[in-house]
Amino acid sequence: MPRYTPEQLVKRNASIWTDIQIILAPIQFLLFVAGVTTTALYANGLFVTNFYWVSIAILFKTLFFALLFITGMFFEKEIFNKWVYSKEFLWEDIGSTVASVFHLLYFVMTYLGYPEHVLVWEAFLAYFTYVINALQYLIRIILEKLNERKLRLDGQI
Repeated sequence: MPRYTPEQLVKRNASIWTDIQIILAPIQFLLFVAGVTTTALYANGLFVTNFYWVSIAILFKTLFFALLFITGMFFEKEIFNKWVYSKEFLWEDIGSTVASVFHLLYFVMTYLGYPEHVLVWEAFLAYFTYVINALQYLIRIILEKLNERKLRLDGQI
């Protein structure tokens, strides 16, 4: 099911928010790789021996996740005239919300004094929710590119 009408597709391609998302998404992925690597090295006692680095890694990942969510809201408002949970982006927004909750839960659990080994697993869970969320975005991007190609061939855009 195509997400964009031909008019919305033109708006999407002209939007500054599309460009911002294209720039920020790979940076977020690099922060994810750095964070999950740091957490895995700490969990296995390899090279990273200070838990501080696990927390710093997930902090930067969480901040960047929030930045993408916020810029995505501006994108959604511009294209679909709804800040969040538009029908066209519902599942992506739900996925982002779930992933955000698990990223923020790490800091709540830290504040509540959970032990480091529990926080390590919570960090892995947060990273896992990011992967699931990112995969659904990638699938939708591929499907939309196929639809865009079809619309171009049909002369609709």
